[in-house]
Amino acid sequence: MIGGMSPGYDVAIVGLGAMGTAALSALARRGARVVGIERFAPGHDKGSSHGRTRVIRLGYMEHPSYVPLLRRTYELWPELEAASGRKLLHLTGIAEIGPPDGSVVPNTLLASRTHDLPHEVLKAGALMERFPAFRIPDDYVGVVQPDGGFVEAEAAIEAQVALAKAAGAEIRIGTRVDSIERRSKGVRLAIGEDVIEADQVIVCAGAWVKRLLPDLPVQLRVTRQVLAWFQPLDDALFTSSRFPVFLLENRHGIHYGFPPHGDATVKIAKHHHADEAVEPEGYDRTVSAGDEAMIRAAIADHIPAANGRLAAAKTCLYTVTPDGDFIIDRMPGAPDIIVASPCSGHGFKFAPVIGEILADLATTGTTRHDITRFGLARFVRP
Repeated sequence: MIGGMSPGYDVAIVGLGAMGTAALSALARRGARVVGIERFAPGHDKGSSHGRTRVIRLGYMEHPSYVPLLRRTYELWPELEAASGRKLLHLTGIAEIGPPDGSVVPNTLLASRTHDLPHEVLKAGALMERFPAFRIPDDYVGVVQPDGGFVEAEAAIEAQVALAKAAGAEIRIGTRVDSIERRSKGVRLAIGEDVIEADQVIVCAGAWVKRLLPDLPVQLRVTRQVLAWFQPLDDALFTSSRFPVFLLENRHGIHYGFPPHGDATVKIAKHHHADEAVEPEGYDRTVSAGDEAMIRAAIADHIPAANGRLAAAKTCLYTVTPDGDFIIDRMPGAPDIIVASPCSGHGFKFAPVIGEILADLATTGTTRHDITRFGLARFVRP
């Protein structure tokens, strides 16, 4: 309603990426009066929720405490598929490869052993026999897990939006929230000349979260990432049965990649790329020769048959906390403002369970899931 006040809502959600759309769908299906607000459009390529595919893995190298949430998200992805009629989850298996004294292998093993997850530990020769596209140093090992794979990124967002709309959610696209103001009861969102009032707001704005919540008690770092798709030199090596989703740690850092999906190209990227801090507005989205070379260096060392023509490339953003963990909490002193951002470059796979958590918090004030690791108190000095 331009120049006026929109009807009140139970919940307004700012940002309709992976987390925002999951929360929107979960709340709408619980009968909440909910509006989702997105300054671009769901599935846009300016933030952190695009790029065709995202890794999903159960033996979580970041910390074993994530595994219970992953178990639930592994239940919810098939439920989303059934409700939407779309195939979103592809369990190709995953190989997490590197030196045994590095980061990827020991931390993946820690999570897998802590939670008794199925996995194999293969030496370099056995890895290359099973996955012949790889060239692995003799002293590297790999943790192979059958439950790894990928989810379809934009398709998942589209599915959540469709379910939310069908359940009665209102969605505003191309709409920028200028400010969020607490009222004596609830919150008011300023959108140009328009105003939206809601009992609560959930902010899932990713790289833009500090602009909307300048009092958020943590310094966030927004970094530019690069995703690249290469035409393999030998397609036969890259079928899903011979080339799994992978994480590979080497002298260049940690790279990850996917078997072909939808076309014949192999997607490969470097986790944290050049670690280049940027502003989300107006950063350089051109993929340079230097960006390409950074990814090709690891391909040349370890996946030479993927080192063909660059078929496509895109940039995206990570928004990273100081400790690399998520933020899912209420703003200090503002219980009607819930923050679910950022996810530090490893959150997409959790979207369905985070949507469930946010719906719990907004409707009941609590959740059965343990989210103490993601509280804002860890950043506040006593």
